[in-house]
Amino acid sequence: MADRKATAVWEGDLKTGKGTMRFADYEGQYSWSSRFEEGVGTNPEELLAGAHAGCFAMSVSSGLTKAGYTAKTIETTAHIALRRIEGKSRIVSSHLVIKAIVPGISDDEFQAIAQESSDNCPVSVALAGIEITHEAELVER
Repeated sequence: MADRKATAVWEGDLKTGKGTMRFADYEGQYSWSSRFEEGVGTNPEELLAGAHAGCFAMSVSSGLTKAGYTAKTIETTAHIALRRIEGKSRIVSSHLVIKAIVPGISDDEFQAIAQESSDNCPVSVALAGIEITHEAELVER
């Protein structure tokens, strides 16, 4: 298996500084306002959300394949919650929302595969110290 990397460069103080995050073919700006307010740019939590959503979608696809199904689409959104806890910023939860089109599967079987995937995708395992929840919906069967 391959190791992966990303690079971040920060310039200046915390509130007025700015930075750049780079990985693969993506490079984006980040700042205090993009992280703690609603400013333009990305932030570490957004990138973590992307990683968790992607991992969960692939894990569900794997579970479906093992059960004999092929999804037409799997759309996953991860909501990462950053909160102040005892005066410190902490990631406290990730809520995964998945909507899928999977011909021939029952809702019960889909829910079981989604639960297993939520518990066992590698990013979920890495985030074991936070609350991870999910909701899974079959858009079509």
